[in-house]
Amino acid sequence: MPAGMTDSRSLINLSILEAATALRRGETTAVALTEAILMRVKETEPMLQAYATLPVDKALAAAQQADRELAAGRDRGPLHGIPIGVKDNCYTMGILTEVGSKVLKGFVPDFDATVVHKLYEAGAILIGKTRCHEWSCGGSDPPTRSPWDLERFPGGSSIGSGVALAARSAFAAIGTDTGGSIRIPASINNLVGMKATYGRVSAYGVLPLAWSLDHVGPLTRTVRDNALMLGAIAGHDPNDANSARVNGADFTAGIDGGARGMRIGIDRAYFLYPGVVDSVRAITEAVINELARLGADIIVVRLPELELTRETQMTIRMVESASYHRHQIREKGHLYSPGTRATLRMGEPILATQYVAALRARELFRSAMKELFRRENLDALISPTIPVPAPLREDVWQARADMENGETPTDGFVRHVYPANLSGQPAISAPGGFTPEGLPVGYQLMGKPFDEATLYRIAFAYEATRDWHRRQPPQVYA
Repeated sequence: MPAGMTDSRSLINLSILEAATALRRGETTAVALTEAILMRVKETEPMLQAYATLPVDKALAAAQQADRELAAGRDRGPLHGIPIGVKDNCYTMGILTEVGSKVLKGFVPDFDATVVHKLYEAGAILIGKTRCHEWSCGGSDPPTRSPWDLERFPGGSSIGSGVALAARSAFAAIGTDTGGSIRIPASINNLVGMKATYGRVSAYGVLPLAWSLDHVGPLTRTVRDNALMLGAIAGHDPNDANSARVNGADFTAGIDGGARGMRIGIDRAYFLYPGVVDSVRAITEAVINELARLGADIIVVRLPELELTRETQMTIRMVESASYHRHQIREKGHLYSPGTRATLRMGEPILATQYVAALRARELFRSAMKELFRRENLDALISPTIPVPAPLREDVWQARADMENGETPTDGFVRHVYPANLSGQPAISAPGGFTPEGLPVGYQLMGKPFDEATLYRIAFAYEATRDWHRRQPPQVYA
């Protein structure tokens, strides 16, 4: 192997594309990549708690198999031999799947979620199950901590996936997103997170939070890596009733086409002012200005219907969550943490007429979004991913403990991510810069249904002008 490729710290800092290239050049092996990641896990886990389960023997056996296949000329694609983390709400045959809850303590599925099956088919190595909030809406015990600042909130329910990736203990990770839980960890951890169009990625075998809002998707450190991941996991699945009848695609095709001629809308009244702190607004404006310099047309738009998204999305989420957990809470309620149990029961008093009204409001919102994109001939809408940098962990959990009137401590910073869950449009969060305190800030692009490729193209054009994605958190080598 060439000098440098035997150093585990050099290996863990490779992108998927770089690692895949090194594998095919004989500069490293899948076993070496896996051992480097496992060494990184050993170094960081006592501090960060990103993983719930580590099937070490299975991962090493899969790495050995990947090396044999690549040596024999059986190349499954760019993920072949790449260690990847998977959120612990995804079924994994023969591997613990507990979704952060005592309710499922010791549960081992007898089949794989479709997203896991697709990763295996692509030759990826499942390095571990990443921690998530209890049932994707509660807390986490032990608490997962941010490598950027141990006292800061590490993100939405896909916390382990975001933290593992930022800490270099995975090359990529799978998350789920009902109200921002891919994009929020991406923004907070200086990552790229894609919530693709609703139904683009199968949710079969993924424990739900709210089935009509849930999305499965990839977190990565670069835009191109994210496109490679989505290409591997997207596609119609007959096992999922909500799976879109749309074939998979090569999302890297045309990714280097640049931003020139792209029409990007910004609703400043909604996305840049209520609750947006100065540092986040300045970073977002800088991203917008750079895209304009690259030739994009920035269009100021106004969509009053955005103000409907919080109440509509929360009503749907609460009712569907309560419906899924209704029997289980009555039989095993003592096994849920008090905060999670309270959150999941919020939907019980909501009337059927209110739920139906929320479903109708969602259709009106989707129509308004579709009309906005048509009228302004938009390729994307841009915004901060969240209005603030990562808040202090203590403040978030205290607010959760004190929550009243059905509100949660994240209601303020989910304002920008809810719309894409409600409409089902694709939305990506990518690194936009850092606050003066050194905290990452992401920007978000929302696009037309099934047009993830355009979002990747715009984000890749911006990424090429900055080195944000190469910056590492201070706790990585502490």
